[in-house]
Amino acid sequence: MYPSLYYAFKDLFGIDWQFLKMIQTFGFFVAVAFLISAYFWTKELKRKEKEGLLSSTIIKVLKGQRATKAELISSGMIGFFIGYKVLFIILNFSAFTEDTQGFLLSTKGNIFGGLLFAAISAYLKFREKEKTKLEKPIIVEEMMHPYQHVGNMTLIAAFAGLLGAKLFHNLENWDTFIENPMEALLSFSGLTMYGGLILASIVLIYYGRKNKIPTAHLIDSSAPSLMIGYAIGRIGCHMSGDGDWGINNLNPKPHWLNWAPDWVWSFDYHNNVLSEGQPLANCIEERYCNHLVPAVFPTPFYETLMCAFLFIVIWNLRKRIKTPGILFSIYLIFNGLERFFIEKIRVNTLYHVKGFAFTQAELISTLLFFIGIAGIVYFKKQEQKKVLM
Repeated sequence: MYPSLYYAFKDLFGIDWQFLKMIQTFGFFVAVAFLISAYFWTKELKRKEKEGLLSSTIIKVLKGQRATKAELISSGMIGFFIGYKVLFIILNFSAFTEDTQGFLLSTKGNIFGGLLFAAISAYLKFREKEKTKLEKPIIVEEMMHPYQHVGNMTLIAAFAGLLGAKLFHNLENWDTFIENPMEALLSFSGLTMYGGLILASIVLIYYGRKNKIPTAHLIDSSAPSLMIGYAIGRIGCHMSGDGDWGINNLNPKPHWLNWAPDWVWSFDYHNNVLSEGQPLANCIEERYCNHLVPAVFPTPFYETLMCAFLFIVIWNLRKRIKTPGILFSIYLIFNGLERFFIEKIRVNTLYHVKGFAFTQAELISTLLFFIGIAGIVYFKKQEQKKVLM
């Protein structure tokens, strides 16, 4: 396993670049997932606008105004935060590469670096505004295409998704949260996919309505992106060994899988980022020297394959389905089915209610499945009403 890109490059290419230790493998693939999702989301919104399903809006923009106090203060604050961390990291680079997450989430920093970057950032904002300053600011109208919102929506999805993922994970693991709330809230580990999906969806639908993007078309355009983004994110889970693995698998590999490497059936997640399991023999690293005994089902790898396949299916259905909202409903059904069945071989916290044992993901995936079916019925009825009118 590769807790950071440093270990991947060293193992695969023999390159010993210490600075790569600061780039966590899981975080890298999450970033890649957002970029690729944004690409497909943009393509879908452009297609829908080209086919006349979406339209541009006119926005009013104030031009020629001098930098306001609020703009200078916000630029200064951003600059302070960056400088506070950057100079401290430069002066403590070796320690930073060994514990990137700890450094970024701690309150440690360099005041001088923060003040210097704050001053530079505020000055650059001031100069930027001075170059476009007019004697009398004017209001101009600009055309805003739906796909031009993708940048904002991606950032909103990232923030709301992370918040929702942490919230649902801590609700699922309440005892661990109570023991150390700050660590549970600030740690990059411990993220529940469905929490991120639910909160991000709510916030993005609100954003879409505010910017006059029809909800049905907005969610339809996001369906392929959500599926491929999840598939790529699971690569990060698998490559880093972040704990999203399956239950113990002591069964012999079936004959029909003889063509595949043994790890496809049962994997020990050696050098996993959580350092869980038993110590590895002859491990020369100071950290990440454990592996799982017994080996487990590599469920993140399975989910990557399944969701990549489902992305292809959704991508090929998107032009054939004419009723808005149906494609996203199908995504919910696919998502619910995929996650419900993978939960049968995943390690997860169980809830016990009146003799029934189930995981949080099983409950939510079941709800999403039925919401997807209800959505198909609802959107079909809405389309029929439009035809009758």
